[in-house]
Amino acid sequence: MADLKGQVALVTGASRGVGRGVAVGLAHAGATVFATGRAIKQNEPGEGIHSFACDHTDDRAVEAAFRQVEAPAGRLDLLVNVAWGGYERMVEDGRFTYIAPFWEQPLWRWDAMMNAGVRAAFVAGQHAARLMVPARRGLIVNISSWAARKYLGNTVYGMAKAATDKMTSDIAHELKPHGVTAVSLYPGLVRTEAVLAAGCFDLSNSESPEFIGRVIAALAADPDVSGRSGATLVAAEVAEEYGVTDVDGRRPRPLTLADV
Repeated sequence: MADLKGQVALVTGASRGVGRGVAVGLAHAGATVFATGRAIKQNEPGEGIHSFACDHTDDRAVEAAFRQVEAPAGRLDLLVNVAWGGYERMVEDGRFTYIAPFWEQPLWRWDAMMNAGVRAAFVAGQHAARLMVPARRGLIVNISSWAARKYLGNTVYGMAKAATDKMTSDIAHELKPHGVTAVSLYPGLVRTEAVLAAGCFDLSNSESPEFIGRVIAALAADPDVSGRSGATLVAAEVAEEYGVTDVDGRRPRPLTLADV
C-alpha cells in the first residue's frame, strides 16, 4: 500500500458507502484522516479517524468543519469529495421515480444532486484551495461516474456528474500554477451497503469501498500526480498502473463505456 504518513486528508460523505471506505483506506495508508457526514456519529468509520457531523448543504457547517481540520493539523494535503444526494426516496407513493423521464422527475432530486453533490464539492474545494494554494501542494479528488458520459438512470444524474467532471477540469486549470492537482475518479460497481442489500447485482467484478481509498492513496503518494490534473480517471485502471489490489487480494477489471 501507498505510504501517506504525515499527510492530512478530509473525506466528505463518509457516513457509509464509498466515503466510509475511502476514509478507512486512507487511514490504513497512514494518513491523518478527518471524515464528515450527516449521520457519521451513528456510524463511525473506524478507530483513528477523526469524524464529525456536517451537512454539506449548510455553508456555515462546512466552514466550521474545515476549521476543525485546520486547527490541529495546520495543513490539508488531500480532499476527497464523496458527499452526495438524490439516492434517497427512489420509491415515492409506490412508484420507482428514480428512472422516470425528466418531465416526471420530482424537483427535489435536482436540488439533492446539484446541491448536496455538485455544489457541495465546489464549496469544499474552495475551502481546501485556500489551505493548499499558499502551501503549493495538495490533491482534490471528486468522485464522479460514467453517467457523465452515458445515460444511466435519469437526466438529472447525468447532468450532475457531467458538471462534476467539468468543474474538476476547470478548477484544475486554475490550480495548476499553484502546485495543486484536481481529478475526477470513476469507481466501478462498489459493494456498498445499498448494493449488497439490493441483492440483484452481479458482484463478480465489483470493488470494495476500501478499494477506492487504496486507489486514492496511490494517487496521493505519487510525486508526479500533477501530470493527471484535470483528468477523469477510472479507479480500476489506476489500480492496474500502481499495482493496487482490493482487500481480498483481487484486482477488479476496469470497466469501459461499453460495459456500463
